[in-house]
Parts: sequence; C-alpha cells; structure tokens
Amino acid sequence: MLGSHTLSKNDVNYRMHFRMINEQQVEDITIDFFYKPHTITLLTCTVLSLMYFAFTRDDGNPDNNLWVGLILVISFFLIISVLAFPNGPFTRPHPAIWRIVFGLSVLYFLFLVFIIFLNWQQVKQLMYWLDPNLRYAKREADIMEYAVNCHVITWERILSHFDIFAFSHFWGWGMKALLIRSYGLCWTISITWELTELFFMHLLPNFAECWWDQVILDILLCNGGGIWLGMTVCRFLEMRTYHWASIKDIHTTTGKIKRAVLQFTPASWTYVRWLDPKSSLQRVTGVYLFMIIWQLTELNTFFLKHIFVFPASHALSWCRILFIGIITAPTVRQYYAYLTDTQCKRVGTQCWVFGAIAFLEALACIKFGQDLFSKTQILYVILWLLCLVRKSIVKNKLISIPTRFFILSLSNKYKKRIS
Repeated sequence: MLGSHTLSKNDVNYRMHFRMINEQQVEDITIDFFYKPHTITLLTCTVLSLMYFAFTRDDGNPDNNLWVGLILVISFFLIISVLAFPNGPFTRPHPAIWRIVFGLSVLYFLFLVFIIFLNWQQVKQLMYWLDPNLRYAKREADIMEYAVNCHVITWERILSHFDIFAFSHFWGWGMKALLIRSYGLCWTISITWELTELFFMHLLPNFAECWWDQVILDILLCNGGGIWLGMTVCRFLEMRTYHWASIKDIHTTTGKIKRAVLQFTPASWTYVRWLDPKSSLQRVTGVYLFMIIWQLTELNTFFLKHIFVFPASHALSWCRILFIGIITAPTVRQYYAYLTDTQCKRVGTQCWVFGAIAFLEALACIKFGQDLFSKTQILYVILWLLCLVRKSIVKNKLISIPTRFFILSLSNKYKKRIS
C-alpha cells in the first residue's frame, strides 16, 4: 500500500499546471553556459564588489552615501531575485530577465507599503530628495485648459494633437493588443476607458476632451490603429511554425547572429479566447474583474501625477508606465491560465504582486488625496461600475461596438451640455 504522502494524480496535474505559469522551464537549451548555475562565482563577485565600494569610495557626502547605498541594496536584491525567485510564464530572452522583473515588482510593492505609512510632509521631502526640481512642479490642469471651443474644428487644430503623446497612445494600444490578443476585449477596454474619463472628469480636469478628440482621434485612430497593429502581429505569430535550431548547429556567422536576435522573440504563440458561448459565470466574472483592475491601473497613472504633482514627461511618470507595461505581460499570461484552465487552482506570483500594486497605488492616492476625493460624486462612481458590468458583458458576449459608440455619443452630448 502506498503511503499517505503519495501524491494523487490530481495533485500532480495541479502542480504541473501551476509550474507552467509560475516556473516555466527552458526545454531546448542551446548554450549550456547561460543556463548552468554559477552561484559560487556570483557570490564571489558580489562580495568583492561590495568590499570595493565600501572601502574605496569617499563617504564624505551624506546624500551621495544614501544614493549609493540605495542603488546597491536594489542591485543585490535583484541578484537574490535571479537566484531565488520563480521564472514566471516566459523563458525568452532568458528566465533571469523575468526573475529580475519580478524582483523589481516586489521592490515597488514594498516601496508602496512604506509610502502608505508616511505623512504628507515626509512624502514631499522624499520626492524633493529624489528630484529637487519637483519643488517647482505644477499640475497640468492648473496651467492648461481642456475641452475649450469644441465647436471650432480646423485641420491645424486636429494636426496639433498628433504629438508624441498621440504616438505613445497608438503604440501603447499596440502593446496592449499583443498582451490581450482579443479584438472584443481590447475594444471593450478602449471604449469603457472613455466612459471612465467621463465619470471621473469631475475629479481630474484633464479628462475633459472635445467629442471629436475623444471619438475620432482617441478611439478610432490611436486606439483602433494600435489594436489593429497589435492584432495583426498576433495573427502573424499564430500562423508561424516554431522550430528552434541550436546555435551550435548553425555554421554560418549570419545564421548565428540571426538566431541570437531571434532569442528576443517568443518561443511559441498561443491562441487566446477569453470568452465563449459556454463560459461559466465564474469566468465571466473573472473577465469583469480583469477589466476593473485594468481600468484601476490606468486611473492610478493620472491620479498619482495629479496628487503628488509631477508632469507626465517626468521620469516618475514614464518610468512607472514602462515598468507597469513590462510586468503586465507575465501577469496577463498567468491570469488567463488561471481563468481558462480548470486545473489551475491559484494565480501566479507575478499576478498576485501586480494586483497588490494596483490596489496599493489606489490606496496611496486616496490617503494623500483626501481633499480631492472629498469632492467625489458617489453616483458617478456607481454608474461607472454599472456601465462596466452591464455594458461590457451581455449574455457572456462582448457588447457590439455600434452600441458602444451610441452610448459614448450620448455621453459626449451630455458632457458638452453641462460644460
């Protein structure tokens, strides 16, 4: 008789499925050196470098001491991340890269926990220490006007909106389409975000836009063009035949270089289907929760720079956007597996940390923006949640785009009337 500690078949399948999304292994190793453990070598280099920085540098500048100490703490934490943290669902270009990404997300999570227990003056002092120029920063809403003279539509005015932010808008939606891989869900998130701007316009003035800017430039051109580009790339990658040859089996220099470059492309590409006619209520609810967290993460971007007062062009803004975009990739993959695979019983660690980051950012905004949120009109928030759940999913299917445009047009007419 087998002992009580023998794993059942279900337990084995459960662990196997969880490992596929949380600790993906490299199946075909082409260069052994890059995948063998070098822990002793790494430990030696770490200790020697620490000794060098500790005894050779000038420690007479207190601010410089803090900066160097902070950078080294982060660096050594990331070294530990490479040694101890899970690979995540991806192995390209190397699992160590995704361990570092997970380590950075843990550091950011801990930083948010630290921030929440400070007071407003301490937070401002920390920001001024990071960048003294933030003392003179102003909110964009305080120096710019939005949704002014919307009835004046000229080519010059339209072309003036095609700036670096429009390109980043377009490129961002291309990347989002690569992550989500669903026309219906991408369009749903795109248009519900415009509704989100309408319902939170009373808190953030920069959400006010002219109807032609919101519908034509944002939804159709930037969002729509980015979604089309991303989904076109997805279809191309789905149709490819993936057969990876070892770089040692390639004899030409050009072939070796091409194989090295292709290491930065996906090892395979999976067809994604978030919903189908037989989707359970739990799966539909999971998609709705996915949209809520996605919208919350986008909202945090605007609330953070409004409450803590730094411009969109500042490093605090674009570095956070870039960082969130990177950790979103393994997060979406892990959440999709949890949502659609009945044998996957828990979310991956990166997905868990991402959810915690989203809610902690919102919590920090609420704590330090009490004056702003005291003006919240609860009815708008309730309507926003109802619109997300009622307008996004109808009988387990995504609502049609023409209906969404009708809803959005009515909302814009209402906004124009009240302005």
